[in-house]
Amino acid sequence: MRFGKRRRFLAVAEGEMTVVPAIAADGATVALGDTTLLAPTTFSVMPGEFWCVTGGNGSGKTTLLRAFLGSRTLTAGTCSVLGDPVDLAKPRHRRLVASLVDPIPYARDMTLREQVTLVAASWYGNSPSTAERAGRIIDRLGLAPLGERFPHQVSSGQLQLFGLALTLVRPADVVLLDEPERHLDSDRVGLVAALLTERAEQGTAFLVATHEEALVAVRDGRVRL
Repeated sequence: MRFGKRRRFLAVAEGEMTVVPAIAADGATVALGDTTLLAPTTFSVMPGEFWCVTGGNGSGKTTLLRAFLGSRTLTAGTCSVLGDPVDLAKPRHRRLVASLVDPIPYARDMTLREQVTLVAASWYGNSPSTAERAGRIIDRLGLAPLGERFPHQVSSGQLQLFGLALTLVRPADVVLLDEPERHLDSDRVGLVAALLTERAEQGTAFLVATHEEALVAVRDGRVRL
C-alpha cells in the first residue's frame, strides 16, 4: 500500500480515529427484470489506492462504475463515497468524483486546449495559474502539439487522451475510469499508467475498469466480476 502524500479522511468510531474508505460497495446489485447486470459485489478502496475492475464482457464493470457515479440505480445493497451514499443530485458528490465512463463530453467548436482550460477554470477560477494547470496536463498526455485542433480533427487515440485530460485537470478525491487504455498504443498506455499512479500517490482513489495488464500491474487491489 502506498501512502506518500496521501490525504487521510478520518471519522470517529467508538472514540478512535479511523480512515474512511474513499469508495465502498456492500452487496451492490443491479438487475433489470430477470437479467442481472451486476451480481452482489462488496469491496472498499482507501484514499490513495488504485483498484482495477476486471471481468468478461457483460460482467458488470461499467454498471459498477455508473453505480458509483450515480447514473445507475442499485436494486440492492449500497455504494458510498467517503462515507456518504452515492447521490448525483448532491453538489458534494459531484465535487468529489471525476469520471470518464460514458462518451467524452466535448464541444465541436472549441479547441482541445480551450476545453481543458475551461474545465480547469470552472473548478479553480480564471487565472494564469489555471491556464498553467491545464497546460501541464495537456503536456503530460502528449497533447501539446494538438492543443489548437478541434476534437473532430484528431485520431481516436488522441481523443481518448483528451477525455482523460478533461477528467484529470479538475480536483477530485475519487476518479472512475472505464477502459482508459481504449484506442491507445503501448507507449501511451504506459504514459497514462504513470500519470494515474502519480495522482494516486497524492491521495486520489481510483476505480478503473480495464483489460490492460500495464494498468492491472500497478493496482493496490482488484474487483473480479
